[in-house]
Amino acid sequence: MTDGDTLKVLDAQKVTHKIRLSGIDAPESKQDFGQRSKANLSALAFNQQATLDCPKVDRYKRKICIVTVDGLDIGLEQIKAGMAWWYRKYAKEQNLHQRVSYEKAEYKARKNRIGLWAGNNTIPPWKWRRR
Repeated sequence: MTDGDTLKVLDAQKVTHKIRLSGIDAPESKQDFGQRSKANLSALAFNQQATLDCPKVDRYKRKICIVTVDGLDIGLEQIKAGMAWWYRKYAKEQNLHQRVSYEKAEYKARKNRIGLWAGNNTIPPWKWRRR
């Protein structure tokens, strides 16, 4: 795992791909909750068989993917665990089911003060990066 929204995937030909999870943004490694978010993603995905749906490549040449492990969208699971934000900026790239699921998951995590929502100093990574 690179951080809470980026991971490396080994394909059937043993080629490594750097993957950015679609629809989420997680704290940066040096940001509050950055290491916990990375650890949670690792618990969800490390050494697991995964299915990837990668409709896009970003400016850093990473594939942007929905990654599913055992039938679970691990990006959505990161939001549910309070380890990532729903990245509203890219909501238009999600289907209706994804938008609704991600929005509800973030709302519930915020409401229940789960993970990064437990504190009062929660700074979204897109704002933190500008500092």
